[in-house]
Amino acid sequence: MGRIYLIDVTNRDGVQTARLGLSKLAKTMINIYLNEMGVFQSEFGFPTTRHESNYLRANLELQEMGVLQPIHLGGWLRATTEDVEKAFELVPGIKDINISISTSRQMINGKFQGAKGEKDILLMASEAIDAARACGAQTIGVNAEDASRTDDDFLVKFGTLARERGADRLRYCDTLGYDNPFTIYNVCKLLAQEVGIPVELHTHGDLGMAVANSVAGAMGVIDGGQDAYINTTINGIGERAGNADLVAVVLALKKSKGLARKYRFGRPIRLSKAWKICKYASYAFNVPIPINQPGVGANAFAHASGIHADGVLKDPENYELYDFKELGRGEPEMVETGREIASGEYSGISGFRHVMGKMDIEFADREDAEEILELARYANVLAQQPLVADELYFIAKYPEITRKLLTLTPLA
Repeated sequence: MGRIYLIDVTNRDGVQTARLGLSKLAKTMINIYLNEMGVFQSEFGFPTTRHESNYLRANLELQEMGVLQPIHLGGWLRATTEDVEKAFELVPGIKDINISISTSRQMINGKFQGAKGEKDILLMASEAIDAARACGAQTIGVNAEDASRTDDDFLVKFGTLARERGADRLRYCDTLGYDNPFTIYNVCKLLAQEVGIPVELHTHGDLGMAVANSVAGAMGVIDGGQDAYINTTINGIGERAGNADLVAVVLALKKSKGLARKYRFGRPIRLSKAWKICKYASYAFNVPIPINQPGVGANAFAHASGIHADGVLKDPENYELYDFKELGRGEPEMVETGREIASGEYSGISGFRHVMGKMDIEFADREDAEEILELARYANVLAQQPLVADELYFIAKYPEITRKLLTLTPLA
């Protein structure tokens, strides 16, 4: 049987959500947390976008240092030879990429206004895959944008061409959340059988079915004889109504009736990291976790009804499918209500050493402390909110990497 792998796209689809964004340090922290959780790959950004270059290179350097291992770091780009060549020019160390092109008649006609047809789409995808291999890409995913509104015959033809040109995966994009669990299961099983390479599921929540569609699509891929890759975002943050929520997908595959016996992850997923990563993403995006969010919402384990409260006190399994401790929850949250010294962009050395000392971070001398303080100040400027403990730890441990993350070089 095939296996299921997670490719989180928070640092690509999540950050291109209207009104939201992340600092490059926050994106790096998310990559670290995803790695700790056991996610196969982070789609960590746009290698053709110049303001991402230093961040992408710094994260690849962390990968070489072993900090971001074994997670893969994949870049997203359009399926054009120009974009592929530019990506490897700006980020020469990149090895994993996903190239994307529209495949539905609606988008081909609507975007290209009659200038291109299906044959042109196949040619562009073919040339982009060839260019990526020539540039040294180790893994290539080929994305069929708006796949759920694409004719099945053309989708099979598109996927077959991608496989023949050397692509490693076909990404089935339910770009508008148009699918339902039955349609996506059938078409993804067909693709797995007819195309013969692993299939990725990229779903959106416009109709509220992103998680269900991801799970059903993965079931179809595995039943069709291939490995399945599910795209997720932390807390479901993504364009419009969002993407498939990382924790909800994991919970569904681990806890839903009968799924875990047949549809298994290809590498261990540490669900105990869920609470930490969801809380951090909520803070970094400044988007509260919905009270009814599966697993990590404030009400996920809250019981008020007399019957429910009585039942859960007698045996939690009466009204809970899983234990809160499995998600890393249960520790009390301590909040200072007296004097508090915060680290910010205008911090002085005394207050900063006080904050770092509370976290058992010591400096060799004042000069060392001032260097880290300066980096923390710049990080605060970009984040526009106080840094969390893990961010301060990161800055203190990897000051040179931090310097690259904070450096933007606008065009002259």
